[in-house]
Amino acid sequence: MAKSFNQAIIMGNLTRDPELRSTPGGQQVASFAVATNRTWTDGGGERKEAVEYHEIVAWGKLGELAAQYLAKGRKVMVVGRLQTQSWEKDGVKRQRTEIVAADINFLDAPGAAGAGGSEDRVAPSSSNSSNSSKSDDVVIQDLDTNSNINLDDIPF
Repeated sequence: MAKSFNQAIIMGNLTRDPELRSTPGGQQVASFAVATNRTWTDGGGERKEAVEYHEIVAWGKLGELAAQYLAKGRKVMVVGRLQTQSWEKDGVKRQRTEIVAADINFLDAPGAAGAGGSEDRVAPSSSNSSNSSKSDDVVIQDLDTNSNINLDDIPF
C-alpha cells in the first residue's frame, strides 16, 4: 500500500506583515506571504530571475509568535503542508493553495530588513520554542508536531 507525503519547505522574505485574526471559536490564526527567488541562465547565456509568492497560515501559538516577531522583509524558513481552499464567488470557482506552517525558522535578527534596524535580539521564551545552535536563528515549533527543522541539519 502506497503512503502519502505532503510537506513544503520554503525559505524567503515576508512580503507583508503577518495579520493575526481569531476564529469565532477563539483560535488564533496568522497569515502572511513569503517570496522566493529562482535564478538561472537561459540557452543564450542571459541570466533570468523569477519570483514565486507563497501564502502562509500559522495557527494557535505559532501564529501568535509569528505575528509578534515577524515583519515585512524578514527572512524565514517555513516548513508545513500544502492545503488548497476552494470556493465560488459570483458564479466563478476559485481556489488558493497555501502552506499551513508547522515550523517557522527566523533567519535574521529583528529589524534587519524592516524599518527599525536597531532592535535588540528577541527570542521567544515559551516551552514550544527553542534556540538552534546558530545564535542568529530562532526555531519555533508548532505544538501539534514533534519534528524540529534546523538549517544546519539540511544537507544542501
